[in-house]
Amino acid sequence: MLKKLYDWVLSWSESRWGWIALFVIALFEASWFPLPPDILLIALCLGATKKSFRFASLCLVGSILGAMLGYAIGHFLWTAPEGEPTAIANFFYDHVFSVESFNNVGDLYDKYNFWIVFTAGFTPLPFKLFTIAGGMFDINFLMFVIASTVSRGLRFFLIGGLIWKYGAPIKVFIDKYFNLLASLFTVLLIGFTALALWIFGGGEESTESSESTATEVVAPNEESRANNNDIEFIEPCDTLR
Repeated sequence: MLKKLYDWVLSWSESRWGWIALFVIALFEASWFPLPPDILLIALCLGATKKSFRFASLCLVGSILGAMLGYAIGHFLWTAPEGEPTAIANFFYDHVFSVESFNNVGDLYDKYNFWIVFTAGFTPLPFKLFTIAGGMFDINFLMFVIASTVSRGLRFFLIGGLIWKYGAPIKVFIDKYFNLLASLFTVLLIGFTALALWIFGGGEESTESSESTATEVVAPNEESRANNNDIEFIEPCDTLR
């Protein structure tokens, strides 16, 4: 089934309407279509290397609109007023992803937010699962769009850029190693970001603690100075004069 679908997607690279097919596939891949648009993007770029960045831009626009569509499905069409999953939700649970996977993504959103959208958009993870879950779990929409745009843009323009630069020989490298390198890059990026936040966060805490310590040290001095001002000096009595 998937092999036939793969061949069907690839066949659009030989059509003059291939660019429209790329847009549509990118649009629906972000919400329900099972195959990534990379398949057709690579084929179209190889057929017209000078148009690689144009195809990448088209793919990006379709994917972001598809991400918004997925978000809307999760936000408006996922749960009935009684709190039960709708027919659309049950269809996805039966044919696209499991209930467990969906709930696991919800837990990830509670912890990582921007980074989980970025990871799903840049790596081979099923993007549709994260777009729909984003709407269902009501994550910040602007953050969602920004993370989707950055991650999908990096992915599609890297593919387009590599083909524009190296042509057909790079296809084997992309097919074999691109997803692996994309995953590795994402892990390193998140790791370095977390490290930077930890370092600078620790610095702020130490600064605050030193300031509070300084306040504690100065306070007694000010208090003692105030007490000294309150001391009454007694004049010597007549007998001592």
